[in-house]
Order: sequence, then C-alpha cells, then structure tokens
Amino acid sequence: MDAEDGYFDERVAARYDESAADMFDPAVLDPVVDFLAALAGDGRALELGIGTGRVALPLAARGVSVHGIELSRAMVAKLREKSGGEEIGVTIGDFSSTTVDGTFSVAYVVFNTIMNLTTQEAQASCFRHVADHLGPSGCFVVEVMVPELQRLGPGEMFVVFDAGEKHWGIDEYDVANQGVVSHHFDLVDGRFERHAMPFRYVWPAELDLMAGLAGMRLRERWRGWRREPFTNGSRQHVSVWEKA
Repeated sequence: MDAEDGYFDERVAARYDESAADMFDPAVLDPVVDFLAALAGDGRALELGIGTGRVALPLAARGVSVHGIELSRAMVAKLREKSGGEEIGVTIGDFSSTTVDGTFSVAYVVFNTIMNLTTQEAQASCFRHVADHLGPSGCFVVEVMVPELQRLGPGEMFVVFDAGEKHWGIDEYDVANQGVVSHHFDLVDGRFERHAMPFRYVWPAELDLMAGLAGMRLRERWRGWRREPFTNGSRQHVSVWEKA
C-alpha cells in the first residue's frame, strides 16, 4: 500500500466504482445531489473525501462549483479520467486539517467517510476546519451509519454485513475504543483477495457536541436523503449543522 494514499491505494481505486456500483444508481444518487444542490444554492460546495467523484461530478453538472479534499492521489486520478473530472478542483490532504481558499455555502462528507478519521480529536478537528470554511449561513452535511452494537451478542466482536458471490464483508468491533475494522473479501480473477481498513464509529449526539464546540448547531436530521424521519430504528442518518 502506498503510504501517501492511505488505505485507498491504486489497487483499491482501480475497482472502487465497481465495488460501490449500487451507490452510483440514479435512484440512490439523485436524491443526494438534489439535497446538496438545494443547500449550495448559488454558492460553492466543499466535499471532504471526494474520491472518484461519485457525488461531485453530478453536483457540478447542476451548476454548483465544487472543490474537493482527498488524501488518495490514486482516487483523484480516477476522478480525472471521467468526463468533467479535470474541471473539479481538488486539494490533496487529510480533510480533518487541510485548508483551502475561499468560503463555501455547504460542506459535506458522505458514505460513512467521517469514520475514516479514526480518533475523536480528528473528527472534532474536521468540524472546526469545516466551520472555518463556511460562509455566515453555511451548512455542514454528514451521511453516516448509526453504530449497530445491538447486533453484537455478549462477548462477540464480528458482524457480517455482506455475504455475496463476489464479496464478503465482516466488521470487527472494538467496543472499548469505539473502533471497527471492516474486512473485505473480493473475488478477483477466480480467488478472494482481502483488504481491511479501520474506522471510528460515532454517535449522533457525539457529532452534535463536536458541532457545538465548533460553533455550529443542528438544523435537521433525517434517515436518508429523501428526508425520511429519523427514528430509533434508523441505521444511518443525514445530519445538517449550520453556523450558529
């Protein structure tokens, strides 16, 4: 693995879009873009962990000026190969601490990417840096899972979250340290290859506290991008904080 690219090296980047193909389905992606475009209005959007441009490219196609922060040069290379990819500005760096020029109407981090920051301090730093980049009425949007600790029996550490013909996914929880390692087994050329990456799961109330410490307040929270109600049974949430 290339240390500069973190866990998203050339091998992962080469098949990232294929592995996340369902997330590119217009039925999944269009509500995301609708939601973010409405918040951006005539302003600029900042994507944390822009990756291969799944969200940024269709958002830019709506006329929103998008800038991204991304640690992995390999993922950005895939973005550049796509139509319109060369027109998206990207700053290489850790999105918990990297600074870019200008201010933004909306900043966003989707698809559990906030959990790629594996310490509480890094996640809190992310909120502080976002607040510094937002205009006076700017918003920060996070899409992230709700920790599913209820699926763990007493003393258990592993949860199978996907079991298919070409992919198996197993989460290994470290409850004492609020950590989880996702193990992926992908069928490639007739054999399974394994890669794993660490995350830090985070609770909605904890995110609200980080936002408050950064000078933001919760504006809305939904189960998904279509603004479905967030309930006790929700397995993810889309939360929006605004500058207080």
